[in-house]
Amino acid sequence: MNATGYRRLMDDVGRYLAQRRELVGDEWFSPTPEPDPSRSLIHFRKSIEACRRCSLSNTRHRFVFGTGSPRARLMLIGEAPGADEDLQGEPFVGKAGQLLDRILAAIAFDRNEVYIANILKCRPPNNRDPLPEEIALCLPFLRRQIDLIRPKVILLMGRIAAHTVLATTDSLGRLRGAVHRFGQIPCLVTFHPAALLRNPQWKYDTWEDVQKLRSLYDQTVGDKPAWTPKTNR
Repeated sequence: MNATGYRRLMDDVGRYLAQRRELVGDEWFSPTPEPDPSRSLIHFRKSIEACRRCSLSNTRHRFVFGTGSPRARLMLIGEAPGADEDLQGEPFVGKAGQLLDRILAAIAFDRNEVYIANILKCRPPNNRDPLPEEIALCLPFLRRQIDLIRPKVILLMGRIAAHTVLATTDSLGRLRGAVHRFGQIPCLVTFHPAALLRNPQWKYDTWEDVQKLRSLYDQTVGDKPAWTPKTNR
């Protein structure tokens, strides 16, 4: 096609687009909507819930994918399912989960507006620590969840969650209080709720951590009403 023919083609395209705008309005020119994260998560869950990558698949009752809002701006990551979670197929539903709900409520968050997941999707026998090979096999699932949800802030609960996501061996004492990064996502570290049940003296430290979490969330996202911590907690 020569230059004259190309100009005529472009003129024809321009006239066609102008006619379409007159007929159906500017909506016809709207960009393609982003994929629905809820549908994407459902599809992803179905693709992995029969996972047999490691021996935990032989002892689990239920595959524990994750729970919460697929559009959550805050994501919480723990270690692995416990006995209650293994039976119900949902993370943090036992006593540790009830404590987590209260912790979230203390900073004006509801469980349904965040997303909660674990490093492992299956319960290790007797709640033992996850093995390195189990973490290596399961971590891509968590990374994909993060990619689909695209949280703006992440809270890492417990040593194993912090070590895995941040690729560090530093103690919780060194990790707590500082803002870390998973890619471009800011992360904070605190104690796992199950550890608080065994060590209630750590609850005040956790309260300090989640106040920082709320402050970081407000600075990063800023979509919640103004909040002031209660002084009698």
